[in-house]
This record gives sequence, C-alpha cells and structure tokens, in this order.
Amino acid sequence: MRDWLRGEPTLIVRGHGATLIDAHGREYLDANSSIWTNLHGHRHPQINAAIRRQLGKISHSSALGLANEPASLLAEKLVRAANPPRLPRQPALAKVFFSDDGSTAMEVALKLAYEFARRSGRSSRPRFLSLAGAYHGDTVGAVSLGHIALFHRAYGGLLFKSEKVMSPYCYRCPFNRAKPERADARDYRRCNWECVGKVEQKFARAAKTKTPITALVVEPLMQGAAGMIPQPRSWLRRVAEITRGHGAQIIADEVMTGFGRTSVDNASPDGLFACHHEGVQPDFLALAKGLTGGYLPMAATLTTQAVFDAFLGDYSEFKTFFHGHSFTGNQLGAAAALANMQILTTPASICARRALEKTLRQELESLWTLENVGDIRQVGLIAGIELVKNWRTRAPFELRERVGIRVCDAMARRGVLTRPIGNVIVLMPPYCTTTRQIKQMVDALREAVCEVLENK
Repeated sequence: MRDWLRGEPTLIVRGHGATLIDAHGREYLDANSSIWTNLHGHRHPQINAAIRRQLGKISHSSALGLANEPASLLAEKLVRAANPPRLPRQPALAKVFFSDDGSTAMEVALKLAYEFARRSGRSSRPRFLSLAGAYHGDTVGAVSLGHIALFHRAYGGLLFKSEKVMSPYCYRCPFNRAKPERADARDYRRCNWECVGKVEQKFARAAKTKTPITALVVEPLMQGAAGMIPQPRSWLRRVAEITRGHGAQIIADEVMTGFGRTSVDNASPDGLFACHHEGVQPDFLALAKGLTGGYLPMAATLTTQAVFDAFLGDYSEFKTFFHGHSFTGNQLGAAAALANMQILTTPASICARRALEKTLRQELESLWTLENVGDIRQVGLIAGIELVKNWRTRAPFELRERVGIRVCDAMARRGVLTRPIGNVIVLMPPYCTTTRQIKQMVDALREAVCEVLENK
C-alpha cells in the first residue's frame, strides 16, 4: 500500500472493446480482462441494450420469498449449459443459488456440501480437500479452502482446517524427469502420474482412519492465483474417478475458467465450462466473474436435485438453507448475464474465440527466446508467463525483487495493462481482442522483460 500511495493511480474513466482510457486520455489494452471478468469487451452494444431495457422495468427486488423474471430465465439457461448431452450418466446440475461474487459462490457450495454430508449420513464431521496453492476467495470459508501462505496465513485463527494435496505443477514438479533443452509448451510431462497417486493416497488414508473426505475442491484445467498452473490432459478425469470411487463429491470452482475461457471444444463447441472438456460433471459448480460479461457483480452456485432435496421440509422442521444475500438474483445482473450467454453461444463468438486462442498461442511462441522466460502456460484464452533468473536453472526471483510488478509497470508505459501473480505475468484478453492487439500485448511484454531484466 505504501508503494501504491507514492504514485498517482491510473484512473480509468472510459472503455470500448479491449481498450481502457484514463483521466489523461491515455489508452491501454485491457490484457487481463479487468481482473479476469470481461468477456466481450467494454460497452458491448448487446449487453448495454439489455441493461437499459431492464432499467425501464426494475433494477432490483428482493429474492426473499419472491422471484423475478430475468433471474428465473438465467437459471434455466445456466442449467441447460451445465448439462451437455455427452455427460448423460453423471449427476445433473438442476438447481441454482444466486449470490454476489466468486467468494460467495464458493461459500454457498461449501455450506451446502457440509450440511448435505451431515444430513445424508455421509459424515458427521465433513472434511474438504483442495490443491496446494489453492485460492478460492476471501470469505472465511473460502479462505479455509485455500493454501497460499502469503494470502491466508494471517487469518489462520479464524479458519477451519482443510486438507491439501500436491498440485500438478509440471514445470516445478519433483517427479517430472523431463529436463529438455527448452520447455515444450505443449507437453513436458514425463512422469508416472505421481500427483494423481498422491490424491489416491490422501483419500485412502482418510478412509483408513475413518475420517473420510467429503468433497474435493478444484479449479478445473487451470489454477489461477496459484500462478496460472495448467493441469496435464486427463489429470482432472483421473482425479474425479478417485473422488467418486471414495464416495466424495466434487466442487468445481469455475469462477475464472467458466464461460469459454479454457478453449473451444471441437466435440461440443458451445461448451462453456472447463470441467466438461475432461468429461467431468461436478456436484457443485461455482460461477462468477464472466457470468455477466464482466459488467456487474453476480454469482451462481449450481448443484444437484439430491442436494436441493436435503433442504426440503415443513416450516416447523427448519431444514431450509440458512444463507442469503440482499442482491441475490439481481435483475440488472441477470439481464446482463442473459445477453452474455446469448452472445457466447453464437457461431460468430465461437469462431472468434477459436481464432483468438490460435493467435495468442502463435504470438507467445516468440517469448521462448528470452533468457528470463522459464515457462509459458496457456489453456484456451488464459496464459501465464513465468519469469526466472535463467531458463536453464529455473531459479526463481525472490518476491521482494518485485520483478512481476516492475515488468507490468513497464508494460503499462507501453499501453498494456495487466497484473502479475508473483513472477508470473498474466495475459487474458477479452474475446473481442484483435490480432493486432494480441501482438501489441505480447510485444509489450517482451520489451518490458528486456527493459527490467536487461535481457539483450
């Protein structure tokens, strides 16, 4: 905060498409989609029009014992999108609980899973398993599921204990025996799936000690705040099979990865959720960020009929889900989300995402020539570039050196805004970004690395 107070903040006053404009009239490319939220660009005419139409009716009314039209229609669309035809044998996601943001969506999933396990007789003391480096939000329950000491250690006295297991971080995996001359961004996993074995061991040990795990909590395909860590192909499917085999549920945190971020699947091109690319259907699906196209704070937690039924009862039984939000099912947010969903499933949007993913991959290839680029990780339209002291040794920079921050500052001077995760530079462009703008983003990153690290 002291560093931030020393300078003048970049005060954003306008935006259009993939461009942001500050109070001095300077233009920047929004290279992380306004912290991973914006899908179709700023001031999209279709979403703008949907919000204006809703403003002419009502902006908000309580969902406490009431319903509204936009939220009901949105729930129907979400349920349809969350149950692709190619997953017929898996539990259907049939019910939707609206909340405010990613943290609250995860808090809802956590509370539902906890109480469902108790009411169904699965466990009297539910326990949760998440990945090393996990981040699932900033509310107390979501923080309890996280395992990033820098973020979470300070609140240890407030939290409940959750279990953790190693993340499939191939670039820094102790079991990965591949030491290529230069990392192959497409596949550098050379191991015997020891990370999957660790998950099996964790479930088996819990069963043996009669303290079974209630649910696995995971960001499918790509861990965000952990440093943009991609999961190797079939990791999620294997881990889901283990989880199901031990009678546990799956909570999918798709706050970042949802709504087309993680690639266009040729088998199901309108597939919007990362877990479905691996053929996995979770018991709880947490959504936020891109739900409204990045316009308004709104979130949703989808779950099964079985979970819903556990909270049914006569008034006198007090079995309801004692949890709520003042702005649950907000009409303006729902209107924006409905327009967003309509745009996402058009052939034009699907084609554009596919082309943009290819362009981003091609442009990122040029960064392999830099001495300080250790790894380039891309899943769909999410990319993380890990900076190191030297790619041959993979030696990391100390966080105190502020390398990621300094590189992003240098990118901003070149008209590109993003935010690092430690020494990992994130590129996550809006879907409207042009080929020229992608090239500008990558060029700015290359030049910034050379400037900050004196890489010739």
